[in-house]
Order: sequence, then C-alpha cells, then structure tokens
Amino acid sequence: MVKLPVFNRSESYTVNPSKIIALGLNYRDHIAESHSVKVKGFTQEIPEEPILFPKTPNVLIGPEEPIVIPAFLKDYRFDELRTDYEAELAIIIKDECRSVSPENSLSHVLGYTCMNDVSQRNLQTGDRSGWFRGKSLDTFGPVGPRIVLQEDVGDAQNLRIQCRLNGRTVQDSNTIHMIFSIPEIIAFVSKNFTLMPGDIISTGTPSGVGSIKHGDVVEIEIERIGVLRNPVIEE
Repeated sequence: MVKLPVFNRSESYTVNPSKIIALGLNYRDHIAESHSVKVKGFTQEIPEEPILFPKTPNVLIGPEEPIVIPAFLKDYRFDELRTDYEAELAIIIKDECRSVSPENSLSHVLGYTCMNDVSQRNLQTGDRSGWFRGKSLDTFGPVGPRIVLQEDVGDAQNLRIQCRLNGRTVQDSNTIHMIFSIPEIIAFVSKNFTLMPGDIISTGTPSGVGSIKHGDVVEIEIERIGVLRNPVIEE
C-alpha cells in the first residue's frame, strides 16, 4: 500500500491493488536486447498477443523508499548476482470492469504513474514455475511520484520515458513505441481477469535495462508524470 499525491488535485490516493498485471516484451527494442538479458522466455519474436505476468502487491514502495536486494540470494552462490531496473508506465484502474472494448477502455482508467518493474534475473531464469518469484520480491515495485488522472495526462500513448542510474541515462524512449497500445492492453487484460478499482497494469519497458547494486540510485522519469527516485540497498 502506497499513498501518492494526485496531480492538480488537493487529495491523495492510496494505491492498494488487488493485483498487479505486468507486460513483458512490449517494446521492439527491448526484444532486440533479449540476448543480453538472458532470461528464459525472452525471444527475438514479436509477440502475437500481450505477454502477461503477475507482480504481487507486497512489491509496492513509494518515492525515496529503498529497493532491498534480499540477503538470501547470496545463499545460491550464483556466478553473477543480477537484479535489474525496468522503467515502465503504470495504469491504475478506476472501476470494476471485464471484457471491455479497446474503444471504451480509457473510460476505466483512473490515471497513470511511473513504475520500476525490478526483476531478479537469476530467479527469473532458473525457477521452473517461471517469472513469478523473480518479479515479486519485497520492494520490487516502486511507484510514484504522483498519479496523473486520465483527464489530465493528455495522450498517454506519446510520453517520453527514461531511466537514470546514478545520474546517467540508461533508458530513453517513448510510449508511442509500445507494440500493444494502452487500449489494446486494457482490453486484453480485462478479457482474462476482472479488473478491480486500484488494480495496476504495468505496460512494459524499453531497451537499456541493466543491473543495480547496493548504493545505486534509480530514477524513472515519465513526461507529465514526474521523477520516481529510489535508492538501492542490500539486506
């Protein structure tokens, strides 16, 4: 549960989703770098429909809260311990909905915020059950710095999205480059799962993902939304 201010409003909003649904491989340039990410399920093929995976609500933290790399990972003695940042635009759902059409999908959007889809690559690659554990460790879903409502954001399908690691720009793209558009994403997700008020859909990351370590500072910036800043620590 995270409390965020609402842009251009006097109130704040408590982000407390029943579920977080995230997209994988939704930018062509990220697909092209799949060889460097080295994760099971990443291929060079353009997906025919959105690739979905869950992140559990325990991942949520707010601006300036630390991303914590858990101590138990060292017990595995991985050759290279790798946990990555991923800058993403997150959709927050306004009301209960199911099987909405792309044409009507934006009427079910409360607003948008930044999300860092932090990913533990060793678990994501090695777990037989897939990406679940590597995507859902505590603190692996920073959101913020605020929510911009649907009516205030303008065209959410044309927003610059960046990530900076220790002040250096490592991701720089635009939501216009998504393979599946925001209306298509909402329609597809709602066909599979009933969406509830406050649910989050995270829309995928562009190229430039990379690893984080103790002492790093990650900043996710999305045009018209702001800068989400989080330090990284080891447990």
